Amino acid sequence: MNHQHAKILLWLIASGVVLGALLGWYAPETAVSLGVIGKLFLNALKMLIIPLIFAAVISGITALGDIRKLGRIGGITVSYYLITTGIAVFIGLIVVNFFQPGAGIDIGGGFLAERVEANQDKAATDILFELFHPNLVQAASETKLLPVIFFAILLGAALTTVGHSGESTIGFFNGLNDAMMKLVIWLMYTAPVGIFGLVAGRLGTARIEGDFVAEITAVGMHVVTVLSGLGIHFIILFLVLVFLARRGLPYLVSLMRALLTAFGTASSSATLPLTMECAREAGVDQRAVRFVIPLGSTLNMNGTALYEACAAMFIAQAYGVPLGVEAQLIIFVTATLAAVGAAGIPEAGLVTLVIVLNAVGLPLEGIGLLLAVDWFLDRFRTSINVWGDAVGAAVVHRFLPEIVEEPDAMREFAS
Repeated sequence: MNHQHAKILLWLIASGVVLGALLGWYAPETAVSLGVIGKLFLNALKMLIIPLIFAAVISGITALGDIRKLGRIGGITVSYYLITTGIAVFIGLIVVNFFQPGAGIDIGGGFLAERVEANQDKAATDILFELFHPNLVQAASETKLLPVIFFAILLGAALTTVGHSGESTIGFFNGLNDAMMKLVIWLMYTAPVGIFGLVAGRLGTARIEGDFVAEITAVGMHVVTVLSGLGIHFIILFLVLVFLARRGLPYLVSLMRALLTAFGTASSSATLPLTMECAREAGVDQRAVRFVIPLGSTLNMNGTALYEACAAMFIAQAYGVPLGVEAQLIIFVTATLAAVGAAGIPEAGLVTLVIVLNAVGLPLEGIGLLLAVDWFLDRFRTSINVWGDAVGAAVVHRFLPEIVEEPDAMREFAS
């Protein structure tokens, strides 16, 4: 999706949100009847989940090259991705438990889905068993994404070690990933209409039931919660930059063009060339720039992971569903892994949010309320995604002088 189309899509989505809210207020019965448009949009999102996640994860892992030859530099890069993404999700869970943005509106009227009830009693060992599901087809049909993602990671890692015989398979998944990205972009072109239907249907129902003002207030608190979490994570990444990369404010200033472009386009992929250019201008070694930042645009989605944790907990609170430590642990694991397969295009976080909600059995209809502000929050979380990649490149650069021989995987990325 080019920059011009992204700008037009932004205005159309904003218009859809406003029109949906107005229709929900002035003609709630009509708004509820148009909610079917939003449901079709959600079904289309769900339809893309399995092939998108499977192809994206395998494509991202195989982009590393032979995992046996990554050496220390690859270990530092992947560890940085996993640790910072995990920290982001943890921060999201902390702020959403502190602010409780969805408490008090009770969308579900005491409704507690059976799938949610089933997840309340899960222990940490149950999550481990879910990773090793005996039937992947069954897991996919039931939208149990943890075993699918885990198997995709293992398969991607194995494909990098089999040499020439695995190249055609890797090529297939790269092609499938490109095709799925194209399908997501096509679906995003329908997002203004789909979001209009979801917002109109959700707020129309709230207007009929007398909860309209409460829901709008809750959405405002959701924005405050997410922005607070993203702000905290931004500071943590800056501290990582200072103490691990031995850089400071000048590096941030050098990256401002990329961060502002990320905010404007809501696409880390579209911002990728500028991010690499800014990092090079800031003095980051070419090898670190070419290895860390392109890979991070697929595997390192800190802002998206934080947002998904906040959104899932918000929906649980709005439906009056108490999520204990075990359920929040599932959110932590799922949001961290799902961020690996998040597409670097506007609004693509909607797809991975569906994954997180399915993991704990929360009703997908709750997304309708969040979409009223998702287009706005998308810009902030994309900027955090890009900032995380840039900080990662600086951290890897710091350790480059200690590397005697450049790993094969880095030579491939630097070529």
